[in-house]
Amino acid sequence: MSRVGAIDCGTNSIRLLIADIDDDGVLTDVVRLMKVVRLGQGVDATGMLAEEALARTFAAAEEYAGLLQQHGAERLRFVATSATRDAGNRQVFVDGIRERLGVEPEVVTGAEEAELSFTGAASVLATAPGEKVLVVDLGGGSTEFVLGTSGGVQAALSTDMGCVRFTERHLKSDPPTAVEIAAAEADINAYIDAVLADVPLADTDRLVGVAGSITTVTAHALGLTEYQPNTIHGAELDTAKTAAACTSLLSMSRAERAALPYMHPGRVDVIGAGALIWRTINNRVNALTAGRVNGATASEHDILDGIAMSAARR
Repeated sequence: MSRVGAIDCGTNSIRLLIADIDDDGVLTDVVRLMKVVRLGQGVDATGMLAEEALARTFAAAEEYAGLLQQHGAERLRFVATSATRDAGNRQVFVDGIRERLGVEPEVVTGAEEAELSFTGAASVLATAPGEKVLVVDLGGGSTEFVLGTSGGVQAALSTDMGCVRFTERHLKSDPPTAVEIAAAEADINAYIDAVLADVPLADTDRLVGVAGSITTVTAHALGLTEYQPNTIHGAELDTAKTAAACTSLLSMSRAERAALPYMHPGRVDVIGAGALIWRTINNRVNALTAGRVNGATASEHDILDGIAMSAARR
């Protein structure tokens, strides 16, 4: 048994996992924490990390450093994804994280991000022999499509669409207008068309969604009175129920979304775009598989678990 630390720094949030891992690779959570720091604020338009976004992220890193020390993590891996990949001043971020955590933050490629997401989600999935699982990791700046089996990843692609990026790019009204939604949906479908060149989505036997937009949509569809990870994890929704929940969130004002009891404050302004992306992906997979895949499973285990498992292997 060893104790490891994993940090996933994305476009919208920075998350910490401190976990014990046994010889079979099974993780037991000690601390699992998320802070919305919006590191990717404005990156899609400017190509640079904003000073205030860096300050928020560094403050969270300092808090995480204290928790890692308190709980005696033996190894730490820090992974940064979409926003940092795109930023012209990412060295400022790298230097600031190294100073606060004593570890070199790894700005991973989209391909490695996809593989880590699949590893984390697959670690808790019961799959039939040969079953092809499509894991979709819908983040703030990117969305990963990963098709694989219990034997590992078969095909993967990371795309530059995410809930923060598409809110800033398309959904500027409150609530979004029909014209804004149509433009965003056309953009999403164009990305999915590009994915098809690398990932045979029509081969999917099972669709699994990870990350905050998808778990929040699931909470909305289930009508929860608070955010309940144990209820959300493993929940299966058919395509129609997912579409209805996504459309409901997309049509709400920011104030209405903020009043939902399971809505994280840092997700209020971007969940509409996340819901639109997830609705479109569900509908496309359903159509591409001729209705064979008529729904999706939500997972609370994702890239963060994959990072922790990779830290243990090191």
